Amino acid sequence: MGSTNTSGDLSSEMEVDAFRRLFPLRFHERHLLESIRTDARPLGKARDTSLALGAVASANGSALAKIGCTTMLAAIKIDVMTPTTESPDEGCIVIDFHMPPIYSPIVRPGRPAEAAPVVSKQLSDTILSSGMIDLKELSLVSGKAAWSLLDIYCLDADGALFDAALLSAVAAFSHLEIPVVSLNDDGRVVVVSDEDGGKLDKEAVNKEKRKLKLSSVSFSLTCILHKNYILADPTAEEESIMETLMTVVLDSSFQLVSFYKPGGPVLACTSAIQDCVALTRQRVKELQKILNKAISDMEVD
Repeated sequence: MGSTNTSGDLSSEMEVDAFRRLFPLRFHERHLLESIRTDARPLGKARDTSLALGAVASANGSALAKIGCTTMLAAIKIDVMTPTTESPDEGCIVIDFHMPPIYSPIVRPGRPAEAAPVVSKQLSDTILSSGMIDLKELSLVSGKAAWSLLDIYCLDADGALFDAALLSAVAAFSHLEIPVVSLNDDGRVVVVSDEDGGKLDKEAVNKEKRKLKLSSVSFSLTCILHKNYILADPTAEEESIMETLMTVVLDSSFQLVSFYKPGGPVLACTSAIQDCVALTRQRVKELQKILNKAISDMEVD
């Protein structure tokens, strides 16, 4: 009797799986009629999110962010540069977003992911235009400044890539420490390692490591607009079958930083945008708490 029930349950699961593969949109729409997602989430709820600072010991600042299964590793390396004559007291930030083959089983080695340059540009535009970082904070001495290279690696891609990438970047900058630097005999500014700290020939320009001051932080929420439904924090499967994506970026004061809508039908009403902004406000509150906890945990350690 038990064997029959087991066989029936297995057969039913196979039928559901086959229907999902053959008619994915209809499968999802059946759930939407009940105001629920295929992963049992309410339409406006984001996936579980976690954040860990200091994930890369060799970096000056780093963070590992997970939104559902989407996983991003951000690492910042500081070097010394000569600023431009137009901005002698400002540093520079270069942002690179990488999607190595490990992020998905369907990507072959040597084949660049199409999403990588898109996400990279979005990140650069958002971070550099949001006012989150005062580039003068990266100034070391007059005419010498820090060159920050932020690398973000997508370790697992399951939707909402920009949201997870931005979260990891913000967290990495929150963790970043400007290293001790010194002037060598040639007058050049050099980064002082921990091993060299006690035996400097020249006096250090800055006596100790310092945290990078952030004037504000920005977070984002990507939503899918499908018929009369708004789905927050979509999975890769949802993104692949529902074409209208919208990403709202707000700062910690809930001011609009940027708005992205890459393709899809033109929106006829502003109510959908307003609803997405409202969902983003809620998400910013959640992410701010997660970031604060990660910072607190790091300080305790």
